[in-house]
Amino acid sequence: MRSFVVLALSGALVLAGTPTWAFNCPVAIKQAEDLIKKAEAGKVSPETKPLIDEAKKLVAEAKAHHENAKTKRDHGDSIRKAKTAAAFAEEAITLQNP
Repeated sequence: MRSFVVLALSGALVLAGTPTWAFNCPVAIKQAEDLIKKAEAGKVSPETKPLIDEAKKLVAEAKAHHENAKTKRDHGDSIRKAKTAAAFAEEAITLQNP
């Protein structure tokens, strides 16, 4: 009986954790968009403009991956691109502040 309960609970956790990939994409994309807005609000220089442009491009790709996702890998690609975009935006913000 005890092993059945453990098995049922672990199965429930696996099933409950599966759709979370889909819900993490919009969060990561939103974070990247917020950082891009913050970077654009600062002093944009010739050094930071390419970083911001690359971040925007990656966010657009992340949105496309999320909207067309059919597998976990597609959602993983979306999250990876959104986090990379956030990193580019953070770098631009860092370079703007002396």
